[in-house]
Amino acid sequence: MTKDQILESARQQGVDFINLQFADILGLVKAVTIPVSKLDEAIDHNVWFDGSSIEGFTRIFESDMFLKLDLETFAILPWQKNTARLICDVYLPDGQPFPGDPRQVLKLQLAEAKKLGYIYNVGPELEFFLFNKSDHGKIAAWPHDTAGYFDLSTDLAQAIRQEMTEALRGLNIDVETLHHEVAAGQHEIDFKYADALVTADRAVTFRYALKAIAQKHNLHVTFMPKPIEGINGSGMHVHQSLFDASSRNNAFFDASGKFHLSELALNFIAGQLKHAPGFAAVTNPLVNSYKRLVPGYEAPVYVAWGQTNRSALIRIPSFTAGREKAVRCELRCPDPAANPYLAFAVMLASGLDGIKSKLAPPESIEENIFKFSDEQAKQHNVGNLPENLRAAVQLLGQDEVVKNALGPHVYENFVAAKTAEWDSYKTFVSGWEQKKYLEIY
Repeated sequence: MTKDQILESARQQGVDFINLQFADILGLVKAVTIPVSKLDEAIDHNVWFDGSSIEGFTRIFESDMFLKLDLETFAILPWQKNTARLICDVYLPDGQPFPGDPRQVLKLQLAEAKKLGYIYNVGPELEFFLFNKSDHGKIAAWPHDTAGYFDLSTDLAQAIRQEMTEALRGLNIDVETLHHEVAAGQHEIDFKYADALVTADRAVTFRYALKAIAQKHNLHVTFMPKPIEGINGSGMHVHQSLFDASSRNNAFFDASGKFHLSELALNFIAGQLKHAPGFAAVTNPLVNSYKRLVPGYEAPVYVAWGQTNRSALIRIPSFTAGREKAVRCELRCPDPAANPYLAFAVMLASGLDGIKSKLAPPESIEENIFKFSDEQAKQHNVGNLPENLRAAVQLLGQDEVVKNALGPHVYENFVAAKTAEWDSYKTFVSGWEQKKYLEIY
């Protein structure tokens, strides 16, 4: 959209305020709000703000930064129609992009792919839980219904998912499917794939839009990976492909290749398998993330790949004749608490490393890896994802490709935040420990 189109749209639709949106290193949405009367000036001259209070941004004596508005992201909030939003890039006073801006981190990796002649497309599937609130408005892990996968008669949230879908459509997000998930109170709404930057913008928008709609019904949406023990957690499976930037053909497709995959696709998969332990801290960034990554709940634990194999880290969906553009690989470890900008950046960097190094993946595995003995896993040379956040942060520090993709500023601040999170967790005495030990000892 042009500046004039945005100003006219805001005038015609009665917009009074503009949220200038950006994300911190943890992927949490932040915004500076301006009156619509200041929008013209903001588009031409940007908007200054204090970055010292934003997680992982700058120190107090380096606080001045400005937001540059991305005009293509203009949208009116369906649940607050006098307010529009524009997603912004963060810049330093000297006019250089801020290296701690997650959007900038992803842009740099997309530029690297473009140098090689490719566009990186992704389609994430963000699962979430819908919980009731107490009579006093407090949030608890109390599922809104008792329905299961694709249930209808016991699904109490069908109308709410449809309202969420209408809100997403109002934000220019093309929803493809919506349904109840496996666990009680668990849901999924899938939207159409696009290039990784557009998709990351949409994923961040998706999370806060769903929370806003849930609040209207005195409910709470959470993207916490494992809010309740003993049932399935929430994942963010990411479908990925590289398209040729010139021809716009799917560079992952080869009619004669294994699973209809090109050599380039196999290189990409090999790169992600190699670096998965190193990027796990980014794709699975919470202490709680690793309570989802355990055998028995459909979440991958082992570093392997296969066609339609849901126990593997990377799955190759079945090929349908005439749908060459749909050939892709699905990375199944990420969860919806991840910062989409950083997650897509390290995933892409890992795949590109496989392409540049011409890595070949190991043999695909079609058996249920969850049922492998230690000897079988050893025979297939199957590795593991890290067991907890501490191990994941350590492996991140050993992976130069992933560290370089994040850049020094994001890497150092991300590790500091995650180390503090782990230190806080390891000193916390849980209810499980009290129940297990208090009486006996």
